[in-house]
Amino acid sequence: MKTNLLATMLAGVLTLTACSSTAMNAESEMNKSNKDKAVALLNSIETGDQTAISYVNPAHYTQHNLAVEDGLAGFGALLQALPKNSAKVNVIRAFSDGDYVFTHTDYEFFGPKVGFDIFKFENGLIVEHWDNLDTKASTANPSGRTQLDGQVQSKNLDKTAENKAIVADFVDTILVKGQMDKLSSFFDGDTYYQHNTMIADGLSGLGQAFEAMAKQGIKMVYTTNHKILGEGNFVLSISEGTFAEKPTSFYDLFRVENGKIVEHWDILETITPKEQWKNANGKFGNL
Repeated sequence: MKTNLLATMLAGVLTLTACSSTAMNAESEMNKSNKDKAVALLNSIETGDQTAISYVNPAHYTQHNLAVEDGLAGFGALLQALPKNSAKVNVIRAFSDGDYVFTHTDYEFFGPKVGFDIFKFENGLIVEHWDNLDTKASTANPSGRTQLDGQVQSKNLDKTAENKAIVADFVDTILVKGQMDKLSSFFDGDTYYQHNTMIADGLSGLGQAFEAMAKQGIKMVYTTNHKILGEGNFVLSISEGTFAEKPTSFYDLFRVENGKIVEHWDILETITPKEQWKNANGKFGNL
């Protein structure tokens, strides 16, 4: 009799513990930030974590990676196409701006790659995704920097709007309009840490790169800026144009200090011809 009573009491305790654990997990999921959800979804490419898929709206997920079919089914098909256990994901930077989260990631994804991803959230669920990917460089740039090193944590959150305005002005004035006589006003002397694979630090390095491209007849043209996103002193610009006369998507991440641009990471991706697109949403749609 005592044994049966003890078993009944133990079963009750285990049931209460399980219910409490489930409630705690549910509450934890509800309290998870959009940034954490986006990072978890990216990590799930490597880990296979099924919980992360629940952060995507299954009925409304718009895909702007032109090599991937639309919707959650397209994302699933992409994962199925990956060679087993080949994917690696290391999110280096993650920032949020309103309903958007943007990340900077070191990938092993059909080969070594570096990528920027943007996720849009509605009511706590991911409803839209944009990205820019490029092959990871095997060597450092002329200043010994890689595509991913450098500072990672944002600060000065109270200056987000101010820093976004500085970058927006720089992109419009310098990159789109080409008013190079105003270039120095955006920098503190020659202090400019560069992570582009081909360019050295400083405005001097930038000038040398532009000169080298001109000698080779290579033109880099920014025609339209589609979006500026920021968190504190990190600001991401998404633009459209051409590089070497090929339609190109430009993602430029800037770090701003004391009102001046001091660091830069970028990814250029050639936009594939429309007849090769696997969805009809466009590279910059809805930005």
